[in-house]
Amino acid sequence: MKFRLGCELTYKVATETAFIFNVEVACLQRHENLADRLVFEPNFPRRAYTVPDLKNRYMQIVAPAGNFTLSYSAELDLNVYRADPAIVHEIDVKDLPLDIFPYLLPSRFVPSDNLAQFAIREFAGVPRGHSRVSTICGWIYQNIEYRRGSSDSETTATQTLVERVGVCRDFAHLGIAFCRALGIPARFITCYAFGLSPPDFHAVFEAYLDGRWWLFDATRQAALDGLVRIGVGRDAAEVAFATPFGNTSADPPKVWIDSTEGQTEPMSRTTDAVSADAG
Repeated sequence: MKFRLGCELTYKVATETAFIFNVEVACLQRHENLADRLVFEPNFPRRAYTVPDLKNRYMQIVAPAGNFTLSYSAELDLNVYRADPAIVHEIDVKDLPLDIFPYLLPSRFVPSDNLAQFAIREFAGVPRGHSRVSTICGWIYQNIEYRRGSSDSETTATQTLVERVGVCRDFAHLGIAFCRALGIPARFITCYAFGLSPPDFHAVFEAYLDGRWWLFDATRQAALDGLVRIGVGRDAAEVAFATPFGNTSADPPKVWIDSTEGQTEPMSRTTDAVSADAG
């Protein structure tokens, strides 16, 4: 499917501040014919870095006191890989590639070790594989209330489980925590999400099954074949869309994504097996 997407971020800077942004579409094989543009008004010198394996694209500027706006736009063809969920199996920890190992460990917002007893009690008896991660997502959807503004940048997966309320970031963290507690590698994904209403930056997660990464959205607010990845990390701390190091304030972000083929919504359901890896 062909998409046109972008965002606009506006800041008020009290004192000179360094910013790191992660809003550009990741340089993945599944993002074909990517053409994009990032503009600052006023213009600033910038430094850019793309993480070699993950393909996250980070942009740094140093903004003086005053106001500025970041505008990003992109067009691309999204190549989606699907499989029958019934044949997507888990891999025993002893057989996992070693570069996957970090995604089994607890992290700042995902204290999976603290949630292991709960995860094992709820999900250890569920048949292993894609269906078990789907069951985890279903449990989160049924038991955690989605409420805008109900959490903040410090909320952990443990707090979400206790308070039973959160936003997409929290749903993703809790899904990751349960997966890691069960020996399933999982990681945090930020994305542009076609069909999300109202439009915003979205958070989902990926689980490593059968030798590749598979997408999951416990909020069920966006279909998996309409997710255009921005960043991937162990949790949200590594892929914030903006990280300022100074005294600033911001207007609410403007985010959009539209099909250039006239389609109004994605084709897949959130229970489909859709991979972030192309081919």
